[in-house]
Amino acid sequence: MNPGPAGIGVRVIAPDGTAVREISHSIGIRTNNQAEYEALICALREAAALDKDPITIRTDSELLFCQMTGRYRVRNPNIKPLYEEARRLMAGLTRTRIELVPREQNRDTDRLARAASRHCSSQYGKES
Repeated sequence: MNPGPAGIGVRVIAPDGTAVREISHSIGIRTNNQAEYEALICALREAAALDKDPITIRTDSELLFCQMTGRYRVRNPNIKPLYEEARRLMAGLTRTRIELVPREQNRDTDRLARAASRHCSSQYGKES
């Protein structure tokens, strides 16, 4: 359902490949694109708090990737403030890049987002 009960999943991975932190939050009723941006904002805030460089953000959202890299314009008025916040946060991190990865390489974050979405669904009395 879009929009519907949504959740975000973020994994912070150290250079050696170990998971430093996993974040899973229900975010209420959102579209899938809003949820992708909210996950990005969460990841950027976490990166800023950890104060580590360089930062690589991996996403399986083509829309988010293409908007953040300037390939697509942001036209949706519900996405614009999220995009602007993500750009502001990214500008505050000195060496940050974003990569588009296949969905199968993002299974762990998808698992976290689905778990949060199910929690949100139960709060709103809907099945996900």
